[in-house]
Amino acid sequence: MKFKLLLAFSFWMLLMAVSCNKDDISFDQPSQELRFSRDTVFCDTVYHQVRSETYAVKVFNNEDKDIIIPRINLEKGAASLYKINVDGKPGYDFKDVPLRKKDSLYIFVEIAPQATGPEAIAEDRVIFTSPAGQQHVTLFSVVQDAEFFIQTPTNPNVISNHTVWKNDKAKIIYGNLTVDENISLDIEEGTKVYFHKNSGMKVSAGAFLNINGTLDKEVVLRGDRNDPYYDTIPKNWNSIKMEVGSNLNMNHARLFGGTKGLEMKQTNAIINNSFIHTFQEYGIYAVNSTVNAKNLVMNNCGESCIGIFRGGNHSYTHSTIANYSKVMSSYNRNGIFATNEWKNESGQTEQGALQQLNLLNSIVYSDRDNGINFEQTPGQLFNFFFQNSLIKYSNTSEAGFQFDNNPSSIVQCYKNEDPQFVNYFTAKLNLRVKPNSFARGKGSAIIAGTVPTDILNVSRTTNPTLGAYQ
Repeated sequence: MKFKLLLAFSFWMLLMAVSCNKDDISFDQPSQELRFSRDTVFCDTVYHQVRSETYAVKVFNNEDKDIIIPRINLEKGAASLYKINVDGKPGYDFKDVPLRKKDSLYIFVEIAPQATGPEAIAEDRVIFTSPAGQQHVTLFSVVQDAEFFIQTPTNPNVISNHTVWKNDKAKIIYGNLTVDENISLDIEEGTKVYFHKNSGMKVSAGAFLNINGTLDKEVVLRGDRNDPYYDTIPKNWNSIKMEVGSNLNMNHARLFGGTKGLEMKQTNAIINNSFIHTFQEYGIYAVNSTVNAKNLVMNNCGESCIGIFRGGNHSYTHSTIANYSKVMSSYNRNGIFATNEWKNESGQTEQGALQQLNLLNSIVYSDRDNGINFEQTPGQLFNFFFQNSLIKYSNTSEAGFQFDNNPSSIVQCYKNEDPQFVNYFTAKLNLRVKPNSFARGKGSAIIAGTVPTDILNVSRTTNPTLGAYQ
C-alpha cells in the first residue's frame, strides 16, 4: 500500500513539474512578419440578417522562437459587420496572443449583416500589430437585402394573388413556395431567386410563371449558397414543378444547381435566351408537354439535359445542348432523351404520342458516344425532324434512331464533328465555338431568319453558326 501511495505521489509531482515548465515558457516579441494562408477572405454573398458560413485564416510563425503578437483586431472594431474568433476566443480586439515557434493559429471569420440597400459591399480588415510592423487580412463580401418565403406548419407559403417580384431584394425560399391556381408570378429583370437546401417552387394548374430577364440583367434562379464552389455542383435545391395546365414564359434567365430544373407535366413552355445547367438529373424534365425553345444553352446534367416523357411537342432552334461533367461522370449524361412512356407516382406506366420533336440549326454534343437517345414504343407515334444540326452519334442500336439515309427525319445534319467549344466545363462555362469550329456557317439561313439574333443579340442572318452563339 505504501508503495502504491509513493507511486501516485511521484506521478502527480512529475505532472506538476511538467505543467510548471510549460507555464514558464517565455514568449518574445516578433522580429519577422507573420505569414497568412490568404491575404483576403472573400465571403460568399450574404443576405440581410443571415449569417454566412465560417471562413478560416491560418496565421503562421516562421521564426525559430515562441512569439507573442501584441494585438489582433478588427479595424472597424465593435461597429464591424464581421465577427472573428482568434484561437478559440470570440471578440473584435485581442491583446498578447501567443504563438509557438514554427506553429500556427486559426482565425475564424463570419458575417451577419444589416442590409442598407439592394446590394452593397461589406469590407473590413483584421489588423496584426507588432514590432515587425503592421499587417492585415482583408475581409470582403457582397451584402444583399432579401425577402424571405418560408414554409412552416402554420404557413403553407402560397402566392394567392397576381404578384410581381422586383430586383430591389433577393428572394430566398425555404421549403416549397406555391403559385396558386390561375395566378401569375412575374419575375422582373435582374431579380435573384435563391432556394435553400431541399426547397423548390410549384406552379399550379392554370398559373403563369413569367421570367422576364434582359441581356444585361438576366434573372438568376439557383441555390442559396453563393460561394463559387457551389456554382459547379448540383443538388443544392429541388426543382420548379410546373403542374398540369401551367404555363412558363422564360427569357434571359439562368437556372442551375438543383436536382431537376424545370419539372413539367402537360405544361406549355416558351424558353428564349436562357441557360440551364448543373442538375443532378434533368435540366428540363417534360411529361407530355409543349416546349418551344430558342437560343437555349444547356450543360452538365446527370441523366439528360432534356428528358421527354410520354411524348409531347418540342422544338429547339439555335440551341446548344452539351453535356460534359467531371462531377457526374458515371451518369448517362444524354443531351436529349425521349420516350413514349412515363412511370407515374403510383408506379404505373403511361404512354403518349411524341407529336413532334424538331431540332433546327442546333448542336447536341457530349463526351459520351451519343448526344441523343430515343426509346420508341412500338405502335406509338414518334415524330422527329432534325435539320442543319451537329450531333454526337454512335449507331442506330444505341441511339435508337437511324441517322444516315433517313431523308424524312434527318436533313443536312452532321455527326461527330467536334464543335470546339471554348470551354465546356462548368467552372468556366463558355459554349461559344472557336473561330475554326466546324459549326460555323453550317446553319440554314431560312431557319436563322426565324431567330435573327443570337443569345448575345448578335445578328446571325448571314452565314449562321449552329447553336445559340453566332
